Amino acid sequence: MRAKPAPTYTQADREVRAFSIRGQVLSVPKAPPGLYLVATPIGNLGDITLRALETLAGVDVIACEDTRITHRLLERYGISAELIPYHEHNAASARPKLLQRLGDGGAIALVSDAGTPLISDPGFKLVREACAAGHAVTAIPGPSSVLTALSVAALPTDRFFFAGFLPPKQGARRARLTELACIDATLVLFESGNRVAETLTDLAEIMGARAAAICRELTKLHEEVKRATLIDLAAAVDQLETRGEFVLVIGPPDTDAQSMSAEALDDFLRDALAHSSLKDAVAQAVEASGRPRREVYARALDLAKR
Repeated sequence: MRAKPAPTYTQADREVRAFSIRGQVLSVPKAPPGLYLVATPIGNLGDITLRALETLAGVDVIACEDTRITHRLLERYGISAELIPYHEHNAASARPKLLQRLGDGGAIALVSDAGTPLISDPGFKLVREACAAGHAVTAIPGPSSVLTALSVAALPTDRFFFAGFLPPKQGARRARLTELACIDATLVLFESGNRVAETLTDLAEIMGARAAAICRELTKLHEEVKRATLIDLAAAVDQLETRGEFVLVIGPPDTDAQSMSAEALDDFLRDALAHSSLKDAVAQAVEASGRPRREVYARALDLAKR
């Protein structure tokens, strides 16, 4: 069955600016002119902030990725609002109209389907052009899947690098991961459920035994966080639930482990090969050295032939 489109509202509807929470209806003033970047829940609708509700109820129009998704949030809190689609497919044509409304003294909220606007969505160009035109731009902070994942991953958070979505094709994805492997920081990636298993396999081969966390369906009913090394996570991909939205968090490279010289790695492998299978020797060497699995495997093959 086709989903119903979100209802539209007239200017008369906007004369009543209010939101409701736990049965209480709270009136709000009209928001001053400008562009408001409003963070919305990444799953649990209870994570919206009071300031976000006041802003959404007070603006003249809300620009959103999917009007149906945003309407569900507004309906939960009794907010009547004009919704305008603004997403990667219509941004070029919708942006001038939004800028015109700002120029006419309008107050516009920009939201994404979930989380903080501009994180993996097309809002950057609208913000850039609004700033260039001299319009006020205000952030209304709140939920973010990036920070939520970092907070529960149990990995270093003093430095992190957000890499967004990886390329869908394996060759480009592996090339990108090879670049990311050199960054001395915790990595945060988005991935879709239908590619997460392939990505974990590539991560293990390229980044070795780094500590990592798979964060699935954060703040939702079936939230799940798995913490282990990339090698262990990749080895268990057959048991991984792939439905839902994923954030992958990978710890920084172990500089002490990676200081193992080529000669030391060879010595380690010779000893391991004398007592273990090739597969087990490689696994032990990857964990001890922190070097990428494919590098260690190639070296182990060469030594085993001698």
